[in-house]
Amino acid sequence: MRSLLFVPADAEKKLAKAMESGADALIVDLEDSIAPERKATARAAAAEFLATVAAWPSRPRLLVRVNGLDTGLIDADLDVVIPARPDLVMLPKAEGGAAVIHLDAKLAVREATGGLPDGHVGVVAIATETARSLFLAGTYQGASLRLAGLTWGAEDLSVDLGAEANRDADGRFLDPYRLARTLCLAAAAAARVQAIDTVAVDFRDEARLRRECEEARRDGFTGKMAIHPAQVPIINAVFTPTPDAVAKAQAIVDAFAAAPGAGVVGIGGVMYDRPHLARAAALLGRAKAAEEA
Repeated sequence: MRSLLFVPADAEKKLAKAMESGADALIVDLEDSIAPERKATARAAAAEFLATVAAWPSRPRLLVRVNGLDTGLIDADLDVVIPARPDLVMLPKAEGGAAVIHLDAKLAVREATGGLPDGHVGVVAIATETARSLFLAGTYQGASLRLAGLTWGAEDLSVDLGAEANRDADGRFLDPYRLARTLCLAAAAAARVQAIDTVAVDFRDEARLRRECEEARRDGFTGKMAIHPAQVPIINAVFTPTPDAVAKAQAIVDAFAAAPGAGVVGIGGVMYDRPHLARAAALLGRAKAAEEA
């Protein structure tokens, strides 16, 4: 998933538009974008939307961001939306692997009672929205086979830290949030799941969005969340490997295939070792996934 587009669950027109946005995934939101008095209405709208589009061919993947484990709302969220068969659930304010284990149990019960295959619903966790979560980022490995990705957030974290801002005058994240970003990336790598970069909140600033995407891709993130359909084309473009990058990766893979057992190969006067091979194979995998999206 290169691009994951947030849409409020109770915004019918925005949901319809999002289906045509080109996003790899839609995040149907029941959390921050929904006022407390509209939670029940939003759950019903989310379930109706999921049921309507689930069988569409070539549709984006469908996620539902539920309310957090400590809100008292998540059970009602899951009771309504899981029978509509979302592909994944996004867990906000996750605090380490224990939170994913807790959610896994809730999902397993609802899959069993709803006639869904065990493990049908995957999980993406937002791993950095509380101060406590930063100390637990290394505990996701092995927590659940459902875990498909980790992402991070700065807005709720800044509230929990009591901060006045999370970006500087140039729009770059300040040190506490750069730490959170790094911990999310490392946690995802340790757990062998997708690392997804956080949103760029100023959707009108295309240059800043592109910069954030390029920096995220450089560092190891493989996708980014979006808050507006206009952000999707830039995200998809940056996180889709270029033809030159694919050709270089294929050359590395081919060189090692032609020299079975070799630890190092030379291409055009440059030496490549096994870590380069692993990186090249991962890039080819992302390129194939982008073609199929």
